[in-house]
Amino acid sequence: MTDERFLIVGLGNPGPRYAVTRHNAGFLVADELAARIGGSFKAHKGRADVVEGRLAGQAVVLAKPKSYMNESGGPIVAISRFYKVDVTRMVVIHDELDLPFGGLRLKRGGGEGGHNGLKSASSALGSKEYLRVRFGIGRPPGRQDPADYVLREWAAAERKELGFLIDRAADAVETLIGKGLEAAQNEFNS
Repeated sequence: MTDERFLIVGLGNPGPRYAVTRHNAGFLVADELAARIGGSFKAHKGRADVVEGRLAGQAVVLAKPKSYMNESGGPIVAISRFYKVDVTRMVVIHDELDLPFGGLRLKRGGGEGGHNGLKSASSALGSKEYLRVRFGIGRPPGRQDPADYVLREWAAAERKELGFLIDRAADAVETLIGKGLEAAQNEFNS
């Protein structure tokens, strides 16, 4: 038996060293959603920090895996089993190189596009049919290695807009769970 709640997972890397890097866009959106609930993340035995509450009239569990990005799948499976959430009611928020900075794209399923967090999640879940909120971070400049780029802090110009864009991504998540994928895509896909 599965619950009718949503599991919303923000992807990122734990610890202060990575807190304000591009790879932690998912964590930043999850933090904004937790603020909207009025809750704070607490450690869970499933190797993630979680907060429970309601968003857009829906019961939700927000989660931030405590593992590194490329090992996110284990904590996601542990939390989804603990809360009995089906893969079709999971939302994964992640950084996306293939979208311009601040661009959003919502979808269900599909490939991982080289994103190690998504690869880990899909592999551990045995499914790709979860919802995704892709937060654009843009491509690295010049010949910079993408792996190096995602672990760098936001540029000064990006930081000026980041709060607004995180807020918009959180709005997209609320629309997604409250009104459905098609409505959220129509409003937020860029």
